[in-house]
Parts: sequence; C-alpha cells; structure tokens
Amino acid sequence: MNKISILVPVYNEKNSLLEILKQIEKVDFGLEKEIILIDDFSTDGTRELYAGLPYKVLYHKQNMGKGAALRTGLNAADGDVIIIQDADLEYNPEDYKPLVNLITTGAADVVYGSRLADTRNSGKFLLMSYLANVALSLMTRILYGTYLTDMETCYKAFRADVIKDITIESNKFDFEPEITAKVLKRGVKFMEVPISYNARTNEEGKKIGWKDGVQAIWALIKYRF
Repeated sequence: MNKISILVPVYNEKNSLLEILKQIEKVDFGLEKEIILIDDFSTDGTRELYAGLPYKVLYHKQNMGKGAALRTGLNAADGDVIIIQDADLEYNPEDYKPLVNLITTGAADVVYGSRLADTRNSGKFLLMSYLANVALSLMTRILYGTYLTDMETCYKAFRADVIKDITIESNKFDFEPEITAKVLKRGVKFMEVPISYNARTNEEGKKIGWKDGVQAIWALIKYRF
C-alpha cells in the first residue's frame, strides 16, 4: 500500500478548517498523502479559505449532508487506504496512525477509532450525546452480533477496495450506521482502537441532533433486514 486518502467533509467550518489541516499535515503515515476537501455548500466564509490550498477541493451546489459529501469524496479518492476526518477540532489526527497501521499490515480491513474505549475521554461528552452513542453501539452489537463500542465515531479507516465496493445511499449522518451495517454484514476483518476526543457544544457549531439519532436507529434496522 502506497497512498492514503483523507476525506474531509466541510460545512461552515471557517474557524477550525485551517487548524485541522495543519494537524493532518503533521501526521506521518509512511504513505503518500492525499487530502480531499468536500465543501457541502458552506455559507459562512469557509469557501474563501480554499484559495491557494494544495488540496483537491470538491464543491456541492447545495447543502446535502455528510453522507453525500463522503460519497462525493470516495468517487474522487484513489488511495489504497481511506480515512474520514471531520473539519472541526473534536478529533486529533495523530490518533489515526494506529488505525491506518492495522490496515497497511493486513491485520484489518476496516478500523474504527473508539472514543468510548478511552478513559481519557471521561466527562468530555455531552450527556445526551454520550447516552445516544452508548445506546446506538449496543443496538449495533445486538443486531449484527459484533462487539463494537462506538458506531458513531468519525474516525473510520477502510481498505479502499472494501469501501469502494459498497453503495452508500444515505445523505446525512445516517451514513454512520449504514456503512457500519454494510461492513459488518460482509464479514470483513473489523477492529477498534481507542482514540481521544474533545467534544464541542451546539453553540460552538456541533451539528448532529436528536433527529439524527432517530435516523440512525431506523438505518440500523433497515440495513440489517
């Protein structure tokens, strides 16, 4: 494996985008690095930041959601390993080196970074977000018969041929349960590793809400049966 594609869906992240890109650039995977930004019709001035950036930038003509942005990014990615990186500062790019290593060494086909498996994150979740993540992960274990602690995590790393062979239908945050369901049903080599987490509040720009939780429950059931 020679190349990693890092997909960064972006929607109204002018205050954090350049910083997260700096953090990504610092990470050495021992692989050629391809960073793909997918702008999901930002309206807060984020688009003005792209001028001069040495990355592939893809634009949506209307706001479609995270799932749609990742679908666009996957179509443009040509790395051997593909990983997802949100454009906020909740996650530390240094943490996905072990995820990528498990794939490049052949130990796994898909690796999730689990916030709930790392005691460093105690007290960093918003209460309702924590309870929702625990409930959705438990539901995933019951429905799919696989031990998993953090289905909703952003940090998901894939062997490229695995993720590109899956048709993604979801446009919004229900991408998370959909891709998890479809990966687990294929019986690929799946692993989790602990990662750090620094949750932001709704006032700071957190975009996921209770309606997304309802959609996630429906998606887990839908794609199981």
